[in-house]
Amino acid sequence: MTVSTEGTVAVLPPGGPAAPARPIPAVRRGLGSRGTLLLLEAVVAFGAALVLPLLAVRFRLDPLDRIAQVSGLAAIQLRFALVGLLFIGAVALAVRLRGGRHFDLAARVAAAALAGLASGFVAAGAVVALHGTPWPMFGLNGDSGRIVEWAHAVANGRPSGSPVYPPAPLYTLGYYAEWFRGGNTAYAFKDLQILGAAAFGPLVYLCWRMLLGPVRALAFGVAPAFALIDAYKPYSQTVLVVLVPVLVAMVVSLSRTGTQGWRPLLLKGAGFGALLGVLFLTYSGWFLWSAAGVLFAALLYFPWRTGRLGRLKGAAFLGASLAAFLVVAGRYLAVMLTEGQTTKDYNFRFDNFTDPAYYLMWRTDMPGKVGEWPPPGEYGGVGLFALVTFVCLGAAIWLGIRRPMVVTVAAMFVSAWVMRMYIASHMYETQTVQLYTRTNNQLLYCGLLLCALVVHLVSQRMAARRAESASTTDGAGFPGREGAVIGTLCALLLLLGTVSSSMADRYMPAKENTYRILPWVSHTITEQDGSCPKYAPGGTCSKDGDQSWLSFIR
Repeated sequence: MTVSTEGTVAVLPPGGPAAPARPIPAVRRGLGSRGTLLLLEAVVAFGAALVLPLLAVRFRLDPLDRIAQVSGLAAIQLRFALVGLLFIGAVALAVRLRGGRHFDLAARVAAAALAGLASGFVAAGAVVALHGTPWPMFGLNGDSGRIVEWAHAVANGRPSGSPVYPPAPLYTLGYYAEWFRGGNTAYAFKDLQILGAAAFGPLVYLCWRMLLGPVRALAFGVAPAFALIDAYKPYSQTVLVVLVPVLVAMVVSLSRTGTQGWRPLLLKGAGFGALLGVLFLTYSGWFLWSAAGVLFAALLYFPWRTGRLGRLKGAAFLGASLAAFLVVAGRYLAVMLTEGQTTKDYNFRFDNFTDPAYYLMWRTDMPGKVGEWPPPGEYGGVGLFALVTFVCLGAAIWLGIRRPMVVTVAAMFVSAWVMRMYIASHMYETQTVQLYTRTNNQLLYCGLLLCALVVHLVSQRMAARRAESASTTDGAGFPGREGAVIGTLCALLLLLGTVSSSMADRYMPAKENTYRILPWVSHTITEQDGSCPKYAPGGTCSKDGDQSWLSFIR
C-alpha cells in the first residue's frame, strides 16, 4: 500500500498492479483543516523541546566534574533516543493499522517531535552545565553582563547602553524578569538561555514547513541548522536559521502573486512584513548580509510576464510587506540608518587573522588551543567538505534553476560572500571589523542547505520515477514511501542526537579558553545573598568570578 502526499491511498494487491487510487481524506476527516494540523505540529514540537530540559533538572551531579558531565550527556542521549524511538515506532505501527490511513499524521507528529527533542537536548545540556548556580553563562561578564544591564534599564523605562543593539531581546528579558524573577534580569537570563536553545528546533522546523513537507523540513531544513545552535545567546543564530526559510517563502509567494486574489495577497504580504520586522528587531545583522541576494531573487521572480494586473499585484504584495515591516521595525531601522553608520567595531578576534575565504568552521571568539589554521586540505589547501559544498552549489542550481527556493538560497550565499570580502578588504584601511566574520554562519548554513536541496531534488525525481514505474509494472524497483520515511527518521534520530550531544558538550564547564569557560565562571560568582554557588571550586567565589583563565590567552 502506498499513501500519497495528497491524502489518497493506492492499494497494491500482492503480485498485481496498483488499483485505482480512491480518495480517503484520512487526516482531514479526523483533525480538520491544514491549519489545525500545523497547530498540532507546533504543540508537539514545543512540547517535545521541553521534555529533556525538565528531565535534566532532576539530575544530581557535579557539573564541574568531567565524569559527571559525560554521564549527564549519556543520560540525556538515552532519554532522547527512547522518546524518539517511541515516535518512530508509532509511525511504523501506523503503516500496519487501519490500512495505513494515519501514516501521514504519525509521520507529521514524529518529524515535529524530533525537531523539538533535538534542540531540547542542547537545552538540557545547558541545564546540566548550570546546575547549582543561578547565574547565566558568564555571569555578569562580557556580552552576558551587558545584555543583563541593558535589559534591566529598558524594563525600568531607561534607554539601554547601546541604541543600535537589537531591542527585542532586551525587552523580552526585561519583562520576563519582571513577571517571573522579581525583576532580576541576571537570573532570568539563565532561564532564557535554556528556553531559547529549546525553542530553536521548533521554530526552524515550523518555518521550513512553509516550503516543505514534515519529514523533508526536518531533513533538509532543521538538520543543517544544528551546526549553528547556540545556548549562550540563542536569539542571534535562531534569527538566521528562521530568516532563510522566511525570505525563501516570501520570494516563492511573490512569484505566485500574479494569479492570486487581492485579499489573500495583501494579507500574506503584510504577514511576511510583520514577521521580518520581528526578526529584524531581534537580530539585524543577517539582513545586511542577505539583502543583495534577496533583492536579486525578488527581481528574478517578480511576476513580470503576468500582464499589467499581475505586475500590479506583485507590487501590492511588496508594498504590503514593506508597510507592515515599517510599522513593526521602522523606528529601529531609522536608528540603524543614522547611528548605526557611526558605530564602529574595533574588536579584532581570532578569525580576523585567518584566511577570509575560510568559513567552514567557526572556532568562536575563544578558540582554545589552535595549531595550523585553517586546517590544511588536500586540494590546494581546501578540504573535502569545501569541495562537496561547492559541487552541491553548482548541482543545486543545475537541478533547481527554475525553483525560487534553490535560487534564493544560492543568492543569499553569494550575497554573504561578497559582503564578507567587501568589509574584510577595507579592514586595514579602517582598522574596523564590522562583524564580517559572522558571515561564517550564514555561508555555512546556506552551503549545507544547498547540499540538502540536492538530495531533496534528486529524491523527488526518484519518487516521480517510482510512481511512473508503479503504474506500469508490478511495483518492483524503489521501495515504498513508508520505508523511506521510517528510514529517514531513524537516520535523523542518530544524526541529530550526535550533533546535539556535541553542541551541548561545548558548554560543559571547564577552565580553558573556549566556550566552556562561560559556565565555569558562572559557578564561581558570589550569589546575590552573599553565598557561593553549590559547586564552586573549593567553596570559594568572588564578585566577578574566576578570571584566571585570561592567562591562557596568547
